[in-house]
Amino acid sequence: MAGKKQFDVGIALDAAMVQFWRAGFADTSLDDLSRATGLNRSSIYSSFGDKDSLYLSCLDRYAARYGSRYDQALSRASEDPLQAVRAFFEVTLERIADPDVPDGCLIAQTAMAAPALSPTIAARAIEALDLQRARLRTALNAAQLAEGDADGFALHMTAVNQSLAVMSKAGASQEQLRTVIDISTSALSHALHARNP
Repeated sequence: MAGKKQFDVGIALDAAMVQFWRAGFADTSLDDLSRATGLNRSSIYSSFGDKDSLYLSCLDRYAARYGSRYDQALSRASEDPLQAVRAFFEVTLERIADPDVPDGCLIAQTAMAAPALSPTIAARAIEALDLQRARLRTALNAAQLAEGDADGFALHMTAVNQSLAVMSKAGASQEQLRTVIDISTSALSHALHARNP
């Protein structure tokens, strides 16, 4: 329409996502979002709704972006489960090392702040963590790991993956993060060999 400013919704969402990721929900104001996206308040409201709605859109975008990378990493789990899990963790290490995004994980950050957030936002973070655990469980089941073991390792590796993000935010080196991964994958290797000697 003539006179209406056009903008790329994806670029604006990415800018808002990085702002929320860097500062957190509570410490991000509408003015911060306006500066980050280049949109005025009325454009933010008309395009994305209120701050909670925008945050939910950013969480969904984050989960979809990295979720597809995790899915790709785990897609060969039936052929080489150990390598698939290592590739899964590599997605996290690459994100942590990416200079264009903040340290840590938007979902982990949201989960840790859940008591101070709306129930809808807190529930969305829990859904994202549940989805991560489910994709790991599916991959480990495809590797013919025993059902109980697949559940346990999926839970463990979801926790490890989130802890990598938290540790990186606290200044842990890539070498330290890889040590955590090596210990987890070593335990998985033992379980796989026990299942398929």
